[in-house]
Amino acid sequence: MMAVVTHVGRARPLGRFVVAGALGAGTSVLFGFARSLCHYGFDAAATLVVFAAATGTVLAVDGLVRRRAVPRWLRRLVIRGCVLGLGAGVALAVAGGVLLAATPGVGDAEARVRAQAAAHGVSEQDAATPPKVAAALVATEDAHFWHNPGIDPAGVLRAVVFWARGQGGDGGGATIEQQLAKMLYTDGQRTRRDQLEQVALAVKLAHACPKGEILRMYLSTAYFGHGYYGLDAAARGYFEESPAQLDWPQAALLVGLVQAPSAYDPLHHPDLAEQRRAEVLRRLEAVGDLTAHQVKAFAAAPLDV
Repeated sequence: MMAVVTHVGRARPLGRFVVAGALGAGTSVLFGFARSLCHYGFDAAATLVVFAAATGTVLAVDGLVRRRAVPRWLRRLVIRGCVLGLGAGVALAVAGGVLLAATPGVGDAEARVRAQAAAHGVSEQDAATPPKVAAALVATEDAHFWHNPGIDPAGVLRAVVFWARGQGGDGGGATIEQQLAKMLYTDGQRTRRDQLEQVALAVKLAHACPKGEILRMYLSTAYFGHGYYGLDAAARGYFEESPAQLDWPQAALLVGLVQAPSAYDPLHHPDLAEQRRAEVLRRLEAVGDLTAHQVKAFAAAPLDV
């Protein structure tokens, strides 16, 4: 195949069309996989456009070379790059499909949330996440939450780099769905195998559950320190308020605790808790939910826990 591709310029016209068509078809398959991953259905017209564009590009490059507008070595380099890139993309798509097939379904996610709540003595679960808490959580933990397919490609790439360097963690690239999968299905484990499984489960959760339900399940399961599991218990335990009554400083403090409840404990480490709350407030400013004036005022408010 590589011989045919790299010497496409000497091939007969039919051979050149076959190679260009193969590259176009492969690109179309990857396009369809990406649409599926991002919650879009199959679109025949869009797929045909992608196929025509990819095929036409390959034929155009070949035509330029034949008119001596582009050196032959450059044409070979471009074609080889296309083949290698396409091959890598197909291999990743196949690996992703195998990983999805090898991991369990997520139809029992709600049952797992309820089971964990019962095990931790949680009797109240919010029907919906209060807007302030939702905004703070998304801004801090997963800024692209409302639009991503359960995973963040940039975050996955950072995790791969961390793995290659032998560093622990995921480089801060875990989405809210991945964190929920860790809490519900892998008992909070962070081994390489667990992290791969969490990626697949996150994609399944994003496909199976509305984003609002993902937030509700996450906040019903998260640990906030001092024995408080779930947002309702944390809001009442720290502030004697229901989640819907929390103001911005209170919402920011609770969201900041999710990352490390002991490290940012507002009772034992109030200075660190204030710093973490300020970080969350600045993230809210960065995404446009708060103004700089509001952040300054809220960051100066007492913890009042």
